[in-house]
Amino acid sequence: MLSILKGPKFEQILQKARDNWIEFTPTKEEVVTAGIDSSFNNTKFQGIELWATTAVSVKSDGEILVDLHKSGLGSADDISSIASKMEIEACEKTVDSVDMVLMDGSLHSQLMTRQANLGASIVRIMKKKDNVIFIAKTSNTKKQFENLGSLAGDIFYYNHVTNSPGFSKIFVEKKYGADKIISSTFVRLSDSTPIIKLEFLGDQHDENEVKSIMNKLYKTSVGGYPYALKLAHNNCKISDKELAKMVSLLGLSNEIGSREVLG
Repeated sequence: MLSILKGPKFEQILQKARDNWIEFTPTKEEVVTAGIDSSFNNTKFQGIELWATTAVSVKSDGEILVDLHKSGLGSADDISSIASKMEIEACEKTVDSVDMVLMDGSLHSQLMTRQANLGASIVRIMKKKDNVIFIAKTSNTKKQFENLGSLAGDIFYYNHVTNSPGFSKIFVEKKYGADKIISSTFVRLSDSTPIIKLEFLGDQHDENEVKSIMNKLYKTSVGGYPYALKLAHNNCKISDKELAKMVSLLGLSNEIGSREVLG
């Protein structure tokens, strides 16, 4: 399987990835950051749908800045869209409170494609203080080596050429319009830790800024990943067990035929 992913121009792509990689070892820089993440879950039974969404903003020291919840009975047309709106609301309530806001996921995939109708809102908020960064643990984008016939995502090739801390040259996408330009870089904060992807709004970003941001992320990261985002994920997650509790609190667990809801 690995040989299929490599493809006929594998070595050529690796050399391009080596040329793009900039070695840099970050040093700890004091900064106040907050991580933002959202979650949603639902369950259906007897023609009724119970749904719930959350969005959380939390600082690296564990202080919760924003904690949003919504739930309902009936059909939610698109609960992922509701969760994304709440994420943006949490971001808007956070940008003035901290030095740097870390959004979980990809600006490219979440807001310019899957939730394109929310693009204007997030652009407005990101421009307010220019302190919002999207961070993705994984990435499927195939932008940087597609002209060489790459078969795997860009992150696959960077993982093959280095285990050391550093970042890739900034890649700029302009296809969404002048006010929605996305700059991105792949980053490794420490030796042999996973590569993460950073996305910024606009094309004014340079390598010195990436180094400065790496210094700020390094201070509060665990295993190469910002701790604030890990806290946000843990605090917003809606488990099936929690949905079952909601079913019970609403008295729905007594309905005939509802035993399967509680598993």
